[in-house]
Amino acid sequence: MLQGVNLRIYEPGITVIMGPNGAGKTMFLRCLHGLIIPDQGVITLGPLTVANSRDEQAMVFQQPVLLRRTVLQNLAFAAPGIAKTDPRRLIQALESVNLTDRAGQPARMLSGGEQQRLALARALLNEPALLLLDEATASLDPASVLLIESLVKAQSARGTKVILVSHDQCQARRLADEIVFIANGQVAEQSPAEQFFTAPQTRTAKAYLAGEILF
Repeated sequence: MLQGVNLRIYEPGITVIMGPNGAGKTMFLRCLHGLIIPDQGVITLGPLTVANSRDEQAMVFQQPVLLRRTVLQNLAFAAPGIAKTDPRRLIQALESVNLTDRAGQPARMLSGGEQQRLALARALLNEPALLLLDEATASLDPASVLLIESLVKAQSARGTKVILVSHDQCQARRLADEIVFIANGQVAEQSPAEQFFTAPQTRTAKAYLAGEILF
């Protein structure tokens, strides 16, 4: 449960949300995406409210949410305009995640890593202004992790704001420009990534980085 969160996240770059299990990280992302409506307070994304900005954002969950359709049909359903006017982009999206040879297969028959790569390709099709990822590489094979991280960094470089939740300190060091550390439903610390990992400002963050807070 989140309580009294007062936070500003600026573009551009990659913001990594960290903190122990149950801290409120996933709830925070779901609030940003409009899946959970806060009991109080206001969330704005640039000049827009969450409700008015859904078409400009995409979210990738820890467990991929795929339709009972083929791999290619999952992309076409998510971007019908592109599927109609420029279907080659769907193939290019599959190429970017090394799934071209799986285009005609049922999406739910893919391996875990392949499903997550498809979910990311689908999320990126419409070039979102905001990309949210909730532990999108948890339990994946190293090759899938590397590919997903590369795509996320490339998308950030093209101007998409990325906010992701991760327990993986190594991943956060590789990707983050900024860290938001959440504990007990509150933002305990917000700082540039290098500062967070070398000189955390709060006792809670220091304990977390030292492995003294159990997940």
